[in-house]
Amino acid sequence: MSSNLQTFDGAKARFLQYVELELGRSANTVKAYGKDIDGLIQFVTTVGCSQIADVGIFELRGWLAAQRNAGLSSATIARRATAIRTFFAWAQVTNIIELDPASGLVIPKVSKKLPHVLAQSQASDAMDRVQLRADDDSPVHVRDVAILELLYATGIRVGELVGLEIDDIDRSRRTVRVIGKGNKQRVVPYGGGAEAALDKYLTNARPQLVKSESGAAVFLGARGKRIDQRVVRTMVHDVLQSLGGSPDLSPHGLRHSAATHLLEGGADIRAVQEILGHASLATTQLYTHVSMDRLRSVFEQAHPRA
Repeated sequence: MSSNLQTFDGAKARFLQYVELELGRSANTVKAYGKDIDGLIQFVTTVGCSQIADVGIFELRGWLAAQRNAGLSSATIARRATAIRTFFAWAQVTNIIELDPASGLVIPKVSKKLPHVLAQSQASDAMDRVQLRADDDSPVHVRDVAILELLYATGIRVGELVGLEIDDIDRSRRTVRVIGKGNKQRVVPYGGGAEAALDKYLTNARPQLVKSESGAAVFLGARGKRIDQRVVRTMVHDVLQSLGGSPDLSPHGLRHSAATHLLEGGADIRAVQEILGHASLATTQLYTHVSMDRLRSVFEQAHPRA
């Protein structure tokens, strides 16, 4: 066993390589794992641990308690604890340590909160509102309309949207090919509203934004480079904020809304699972609860004996 792997930095570097190359996790996931491990290392070194083999369940429970004392949410603590358990399980399998101290670490239970979603009328209003944000056909405005329409039409993640390449769009079949979590590829259809907005952007607006560094990226920023996720988030936030009474949602909120509206419209849950790229049907089933809650709310408001 290499002495470098016994060190915190050496083990972390090899683990993150494993997460990226063998587990196929996204760059964001790898980065999050690295930050979680860094936080643990910072804590255990203050209590006398100099290498990974020095860490035991006592130190891990102390780290967990420090997370709670810092006022972090149960969801954040659970995510960090899961990363740490994965790290130590890997370390044992690769014989860096003999025993896995994190196997006895109790992860806080997280109550699943139903996501906030737009009502179908609010989603329609949002699509109309983004088209009214400017009086001209500036390329950035046309781009924003296309982005909002496509996010709601397909339910794809914002990271999947900004990663789209020209060849990923089949305009004749009205589908987009995206690379989701775990580098899994799927093809998602879109409808007439998104088709009109996307065709206008690709035909008229994108050519005005293209620069030498644009490459094959579908959505471009004002300077011609692939658009940044933060720009998309800000745009979606601004549009939805302009709607009176609508929840303050991120692009992921549009994903939640798209899934909920598909189920409300009678779509098969397994078809919705495939569209969203969920590995587990249980994740998609969350939206059936959202739909039922909304149905119950309508019933209670409308039925005379509710």
